[in-house]
Amino acid sequence: MTKQTPASHGAEASPLGRPVAYRDTYAPELLFPIERQLKRDELGLRADVLPFVGEDLWNAYELSWLDARGKPVVALGEFRVPADTPRLIESKSLKLYLNAFNQQRCASIDEVRALIARDLSAAAGGAVAVRIVPLSARPQRCSSTPQGVCVDQLELDITHYQPDAALLSAGGETVSETLYSHLLKSNCLVTGQPDWGTLVVRYRGPAIAREGLLRYVVSFREHNEFHEQCVERVFCDITARCRPLELAVWARYTRRGGLDINPFRASHAGLRPDEGMEVRQ
Repeated sequence: MTKQTPASHGAEASPLGRPVAYRDTYAPELLFPIERQLKRDELGLRADVLPFVGEDLWNAYELSWLDARGKPVVALGEFRVPADTPRLIESKSLKLYLNAFNQQRCASIDEVRALIARDLSAAAGGAVAVRIVPLSARPQRCSSTPQGVCVDQLELDITHYQPDAALLSAGGETVSETLYSHLLKSNCLVTGQPDWGTLVVRYRGPAIAREGLLRYVVSFREHNEFHEQCVERVFCDITARCRPLELAVWARYTRRGGLDINPFRASHAGLRPDEGMEVRQ
């Protein structure tokens, strides 16, 4: 097996939107990294002074390989990509990469985990934590709703369907609260396919106007951007417009191609997202 040397590409060179021949044996070259800085430049962010910490949590539901005797093993995968890695990994390329294990013989789960950790870390440009649990271990996954206030029932008119930070505002006394919405929808940057998710905002600071926040969430509805980039845009817009003392933003996107992506960004490491999966995942 050859070691992957990751290449940095823009979305225009992506395998998305093009016919792709599926591989069924180990092929790390299928991973397609994209420079995070390409979109961070739009937000005025510098790699050496990021205003947030966080990670991108990927859950993989279609992971299988052959054991040493040729019998299939099926498992769940969990990959944690630090937000300060220089590259994100395109979702279709990750799906193709994982499918390439389908007819690959591996002696143990540890071998599979080590291969995936090495390849994802090389693609992302930093250490990616990998956890693999075979279905024979009877893993349990529990859905839950965020611990906070859902703003979706607010009665209001909406006219903006492209992100507009001017919709956000805050004022008054300092509060600590969590607000969330199930109405997040954005579109794949390359194919335009819809990405559905729940967005959660946890903060301490002047009270965020809930009507404006809901309008802002819905304004992503016709926006083309990758999951990770959308969450960073939300974090930066709320930081600039609402001036919270501390802030955490995360999204739980529904799965596509056997993967769901859950980006998390926070103003400091002490803030953490709620545990559990969204019911649509």
